[in-house]
Amino acid sequence: MITDVRRALAESPLTVHGRIVNASNGTLLVEADDAKDVLAVYKPARGERPLWDFPPATLHLREVAAFEVSDYLGWEVVPPTLLRDGPFGPGSVQLFIEHDPRQHYFVLVQDPAHRDALARMAAFDLVVNNADRKGGHVLRDADGHLWGCDHGLTFHEQTKLRTVIWELGGRPLAPRWCDDLRRLAADVTSPESAIYARLAGLLSPREITVLGQRAEALVAAGVLPDLDPDERPYPWPPI
Repeated sequence: MITDVRRALAESPLTVHGRIVNASNGTLLVEADDAKDVLAVYKPARGERPLWDFPPATLHLREVAAFEVSDYLGWEVVPPTLLRDGPFGPGSVQLFIEHDPRQHYFVLVQDPAHRDALARMAAFDLVVNNADRKGGHVLRDADGHLWGCDHGLTFHEQTKLRTVIWELGGRPLAPRWCDDLRRLAADVTSPESAIYARLAGLLSPREITVLGQRAEALVAAGVLPDLDPDERPYPWPPI
């Protein structure tokens, strides 16, 4: 029996339970056969719809890259996500977070206890250039931890930030977050660094470079940006 979740996601055979029908790309709920109650969201490359502004068959790679950045920062924004073969070919496999879908961003932001976690998620979205942070992409687990999901539209070279998290504009970044971002910005410039090696097979060299530049720019600003309605800042639909 595989008890470690990340080992289970990487090594266990996967059984498909069904398709998540409200997803825009092929998205399946799967179970790790060798681990009790470990469910995951499997996004095979072959299920991706072509987009005019993202290279084909790269959205699943960006899902994994988002986890790698979150993990490297130590922020726990993205659930464990990895690249592997599955029932319908290579794709991303992400730990499914049990949650109440009624507890989405527009509800959670009303609770001051969640403001720090949401501010950190907003900072993360700026750095990875998330073009699709809908309200329903913010999940509260049974322990009260907030996770973000659906990171296929990330890391584009051009600024494409679209998010619902705008209520926290002007909030200063925590000093620890700035330290983490400085470390990221420095390390992604070196092909010998651990984070560069983790991202090299997932993103283009230019996308990795721009990731570091965004981290530097956010530290220099020191605060979360305010809403600019001229920049088409919201995703659609918002939930």
